[in-house]
Amino acid sequence: MLHRGPYAAEAPTIEALHAFIAAQGYVFAGKHHEIYLKDPQRTAPERLETVIRDLAAILDGAVRGQQVMAAQRYEPLDRLVDGNRVVLEVQWTGTLAIPLGALPAGGQMRARFAVFLTYRDGKIAHQRNYDCFEPW
Repeated sequence: MLHRGPYAAEAPTIEALHAFIAAQGYVFAGKHHEIYLKDPQRTAPERLETVIRDLAAILDGAVRGQQVMAAQRYEPLDRLVDGNRVVLEVQWTGTLAIPLGALPAGGQMRARFAVFLTYRDGKIAHQRNYDCFEPW
């Protein structure tokens, strides 16, 4: 679901997502996931765009992504550990199984990720990712 506008005004969009989940006969099972499409440092609040997804949509996206990518490689570049928190810088390279935009099948996409993890009882309790894709 796409929210347009300031982050502080997301509540009606999140409520609409919850209503849609209930209307489909499902039960909301936890926190939603947000993908920020525009840089808040360079975009007026009323022009911000945020994709708000639930777990089912995240899993569906993963399945669709497997059909697009022939291979993926994650290369850790740097890490910082502070108690139960870990920060990673990762270089991702994906090789396409199908043409996508101007890239042919076999072409590569690249991105750098900053991954912030919080552990509790030896498991990841919280994760935030910030992705920076190279133009393609």
